[in-house]
Amino acid sequence: MPDITDLIGRWWKQMLGVFLLSVLAVGVITFLKPRQYLSIATAVPASSFAADKSKIFSDNVQSLYSALGTPDDLDRVLGTSKLDTVYLAVTDAFNLFDHYKMKETGPSARIRAAWRLKKNTTVMKSEYGELKVKTWDTDKDLAPQLANALMNQLQSIHQHLQSAGNEATLYGLIKGKKRLQVRLDSAAGLVPDNKNQLQNQVLQYEKLISEYQLLVDSKPPSLIVVEKATASLHPDKPQRVKILVATALLSLLFSLLAALVLDRPKAV
Repeated sequence: MPDITDLIGRWWKQMLGVFLLSVLAVGVITFLKPRQYLSIATAVPASSFAADKSKIFSDNVQSLYSALGTPDDLDRVLGTSKLDTVYLAVTDAFNLFDHYKMKETGPSARIRAAWRLKKNTTVMKSEYGELKVKTWDTDKDLAPQLANALMNQLQSIHQHLQSAGNEATLYGLIKGKKRLQVRLDSAAGLVPDNKNQLQNQVLQYEKLISEYQLLVDSKPPSLIVVEKATASLHPDKPQRVKILVATALLSLLFSLLAALVLDRPKAV
C-alpha cells in the first residue's frame, strides 16, 4: 500500500478538482433551492369516553376515566392524515394552487397543490404520546397557518366520527318517541294501566333524548391542542452549511479512495 502523503502529493490536483467540482455543484443546487420554514402544531388525544353518555350523567363513572386519551388513540388520527381529503380541504381554504403557482388549471391544479402540501407535511406521534403536525413552506407566515389548519381539520373529522354514534342514537330515539306518542294519542279507550305505561315510556324517551341531545350539541373534542404552530424566525430547509460540509468531507474521501484505486497498478 502506498504512503498516503506520497499518494496525495502525486494526485492532489485531481483530488482538488473533484473536491471543487463537488462543492460547487452541490452549492449551486443548494442555493438555488428556495428556503423553507418549519412550523409545528402539537396536540394530545382527548378521552374517547368524553362522548359516552354514562361518563356525563353518572357520578360513579366520571371518576374512573381521565380527560386525556392514550397514545394508542392517535393511531386512527395518523391513518386519517394519509387521506387526500384533509389536504384538499386546506388547499381550498388557502387557495394553495395560486400560492404554489400551479401551471395547470381546474381540478388538476387543486389536486397537485394538495399533493404538494401533503409532501411538505409530516404528521407523527412523538415519543411522549403527542400528535405533531409539521409543515414546511417558503412563506414563514403561511407555514403556521397551514399546520394549524391541518390540525383543526384532523380534529374536526374525528370529532364528527366520535359524535356520529350519538347522532344516530338520538335520531332513533326521536323516531321511537314519535311512534309511542301516536299510540298514546290514539289510546283513548285503553285501560289506565296501559296508558300510564305508555306515558312512562314517553317520559323515558324524553329523558334519553335530552341527554343525547346535550352530547350532540356539546361535540366533545377528539384532540386537545396544547401548542399552536407559530412562525419560525429561521429557515429549516435546506441546511446549506451542513450540506456543504458533508459534501466536502465525502468528496475528499471519494477522491482519496479513487486515487488509491487508480494508483494501484503503479504500486505493483
